Amino acid sequence: MEPGELAAWLRLTTAPGIGATAARRLLARFGLPQALFEHPAEDWRDCLGPVQGQALQEHRGDALNAHIERTRQWLDAAPGAGVARAIITLADTRYPSALLATPDPPVLLYVEGAGRFLHEDAPPSARRLAIVGSRNPTAQGRENARHFARALREAGLCIVSGLARGVDGAAHEGALAAAPDEASPATIAVVGTGLDQVYPRAHAALAARIAEHGLMMSEYPLGTPPLAGNFPRRNRIISGLSAGTLVVEAALASGSLITARLASEQGREVFAIPGSIHAPQSRGCHALIRQGAKLVETAQDILEELQLAHPAPARSEATDDAEPLADDPLMQALGFDPIGIDALVERTGMDAASLQVRLLELELAGSVARLPGARFQRIGAA
Repeated sequence: MEPGELAAWLRLTTAPGIGATAARRLLARFGLPQALFEHPAEDWRDCLGPVQGQALQEHRGDALNAHIERTRQWLDAAPGAGVARAIITLADTRYPSALLATPDPPVLLYVEGAGRFLHEDAPPSARRLAIVGSRNPTAQGRENARHFARALREAGLCIVSGLARGVDGAAHEGALAAAPDEASPATIAVVGTGLDQVYPRAHAALAARIAEHGLMMSEYPLGTPPLAGNFPRRNRIISGLSAGTLVVEAALASGSLITARLASEQGREVFAIPGSIHAPQSRGCHALIRQGAKLVETAQDILEELQLAHPAPARSEATDDAEPLADDPLMQALGFDPIGIDALVERTGMDAASLQVRLLELELAGSVARLPGARFQRIGAA
């Protein structure tokens, strides 16, 4: 992008009070930003109204120039081998066509990722699936997110999520753990900050891996901090990029339900994994299922619904090992809900010391998770 062109786009999209809707209205009337700023300010006010028109007119000078220079330096500074950066606008042929079909597409996207994925809109939205859920999932929920993401990635889908703690992070990790496929991004992280920041900071290493094998994406200018209002808004991009959205776990007041609602409004599929009737993290999924979301138990269910049927995976050693454990009396007593030692003593007749030893063995085998409050939960294969 030429310096003058970049400066015009940044002036338009960073002006206080000029949101995506107003910016698109200006573009529809005046054409590209450079042409817009050749018109007198009175024309803007006629299109925007006096307050927004005045804000756009006054958005110039040292602060704007400093931001433009900061953005140029960010674009030129390659963060690692094979990783590139770009700003993709509505006028760019690389702009995701799936987002263009949504009611509120972002005016531009800041993108960082494997350079080979920045040259085109790939993969097509039919081969992208969003996976979202609780920031505080159960151990089973985290495992489900990781397993579904890996299985769907190995079936050729790109996994889209939001880099948040919990289900989002597990989904990105699962996609990255899949067998390598250099033809398309493993995963896309749509974030609610500027791309010069990582939130949460604990995901800095994960974000770097995503940039190497997929894409990091944001509509927010560089320097944008993690403001609470930005995250629900970015969810429309997560759902809009994807053929469908899978909700792994969600409470009734979860941001994941916003993503599911947006997906439905955008004409995308909505999937939900059912859970325990006793778990707060399952109630949002159950509510979605009652509202018409498709209940899924395996990755194959999603592939079939999207008409991307994939052969069932070969039998693995992990599956073979899990079958004998299914007959273990302690595993049967655990069930799939969190449970404490006292209740297990009552169910099994074992003494507490013996239970602790056996639970540790199962935990080390990856069949049981230890939860806060001295509780345990059986982990099933998704």
